[in-house]
Amino acid sequence: MIGKGKSIAHTQVSMQYGWNQEKNAEIVYQQNLCGDNPKEVTKEFKMIQDMNVRCEKNTLSFVLSPTIEDGRQLNREELGELTKTFMDEMQLGERQAIAFVHRDKAHTHIHLYVNRIDFQGKAYKDNYIGKRSQRAAERTAQQLQLTTVKEVQQVKDQSLKQVRNEIKQIHDSIMQQHRPKSFDEYISLMKRQQVSVIPTINKQNQLQGFRFQYRNHNLKGSEVHRDMSGGKLAMAISRNQRFGQKLAQNNQVSLMGKAVELSSNITVKIAKELAKQVAKRAMDTGFGMGY
Repeated sequence: MIGKGKSIAHTQVSMQYGWNQEKNAEIVYQQNLCGDNPKEVTKEFKMIQDMNVRCEKNTLSFVLSPTIEDGRQLNREELGELTKTFMDEMQLGERQAIAFVHRDKAHTHIHLYVNRIDFQGKAYKDNYIGKRSQRAAERTAQQLQLTTVKEVQQVKDQSLKQVRNEIKQIHDSIMQQHRPKSFDEYISLMKRQQVSVIPTINKQNQLQGFRFQYRNHNLKGSEVHRDMSGGKLAMAISRNQRFGQKLAQNNQVSLMGKAVELSSNITVKIAKELAKQVAKRAMDTGFGMGY
């Protein structure tokens, strides 16, 4: 579950959004209020807020979002319990509050509005309220045995790790078996394995690197593996065809039928690879050995 919070001054406008019937809004929690519409509730809020004229952003607005699966299973009473638990975790105490659930989208979520001013005229301290809302939502989810943000992130991380490994395995297989001699050939071979390789070209028409799209993930080459950055990929391809010198001299390459300049980073790596190739040939032929 995710929690977001902030202090606002436009109480009635926000309340109208929360109470929007087009979003299948339903009241799931109400405390110390008796109004039947946004205007009446706003007026009740204002009666208390007038006790503290110095506080301008005098309403607290929260959005509580369970996971899609949890949201489908929670009924009105359970959503009310979730809201009350969150308020306790935020230490909001006895004050005016109202919450609505929106079910107009797949992701069920709650809009909670709380009077920042209590019945003694004291304003609730809203410093770091965004982070505090996140932590309170995490503790609420734990108490009610709902899926927490950390658990969702762990699943995402595991899924991402698997995707990265699969892309790297496909890349390694292509580089070893086919030894592509150009970027276009590499892109074509990867596409056959359901991996879309997307060049990253800046406004100066310079190739910066590549992104890899696979199974609803879109990752920079360096995010997949350090060997798949633009420079490293260029070096690997230059080993397959001795065109490193040409790339370095012309500072451009043909990519999908267009001439694209290489970024300075890629050019430097190509130059280094060329120097290694030259040194290796010299060693293999016996030159430079001092004989």
